[in-house]
Amino acid sequence: MTDKEMSVYDHIGELRKRLIIVGSLFMASVIGGFFLAEPIIVYLQHTEQARDLTMNAFRLTDPIKVFMQFAFLIAFIITFPVAFYQLWSFISPGLYEKERRVTLSYIPISLILFLSGLAFSYFVLFPFVVSFMMGLANRLEINQVIGINEYFQFLFQLTVPFGVLFQLPVVVMFLTRLGIVTPQFFVKFRKIAYFILLVVAAFITPPELLSHLMVTVPLFILYEISIIISRIAYRKAKLAETKMELENMNKD
Repeated sequence: MTDKEMSVYDHIGELRKRLIIVGSLFMASVIGGFFLAEPIIVYLQHTEQARDLTMNAFRLTDPIKVFMQFAFLIAFIITFPVAFYQLWSFISPGLYEKERRVTLSYIPISLILFLSGLAFSYFVLFPFVVSFMMGLANRLEINQVIGINEYFQFLFQLTVPFGVLFQLPVVVMFLTRLGIVTPQFFVKFRKIAYFILLVVAAFITPPELLSHLMVTVPLFILYEISIIISRIAYRKAKLAETKMELENMNKD
C-alpha cells in the first residue's frame, strides 16, 4: 500500500468520523425536537399571522406529520452550525493559519444569515402572501377551511428555502477564499444566476406577481452583495498569498 493510498484512506476515515458526529448530533437533536415541537406549533397558531385562521386536520395523520416536520426542522437548525464546523475542520489542514481563523468566523455568520432569512420570510413575506390569499378568497366569496398540514407546509415552503438562499454570501466568500472561484466567474455567470433565482422564486411563491417580486428582488440584491464580498475575499486571499511568498523569500 503506497503512502498516497494511505493518505486517501486517512481522508476517507476522517470524513467518515465527521459524518458520524454530524449524524449522531442530528438524531439527538430530533429527540430534543420532540420536546420543543409542541410549544412552537401551539405558539405559531396564536401569532398575528394565524390569529384569524382556524386550523383543521383533514386526515388522522396530519397532527403527527406536522409534529415530526417541526422536530426535524429544529434538529436541522441545531445541527447546521456543527455541520459547518465539521466541514471546516476537514478542510482546515490545507489552509494557512490566517485563512483558518477567517473561515472559522463564517460559521456564526452563516447561522445568523440562515435565521435572518427565516425571519424575513416569516415576518415580511408570509403575512403578505396570507393576507393576499385571504383577500382573494373573500372577493371570490370562497369560504376557506385551513388544514394544519397544508398551512405549515406552505409556511415551510416559503421560509426554509429563504434561510438556505441567505447562505449565498457565505458560500461565495468561502469558495473565493479557497481559490475555487473568482469574482469574474460570478460576474460572467450573472445572467444565468438571475434566471435560476427567478425559477427558484417561482417555486417558492404562489403564482402572483407581487409576491414573486418580493422574493426575486431580495435574491438579486443578495447575489450582487455576494459579488462584492467575493471581490473583497479575493483581494485578501491574493494579499495573503503575496505576503506568504515574501516571507518565504526572506527566509531563503
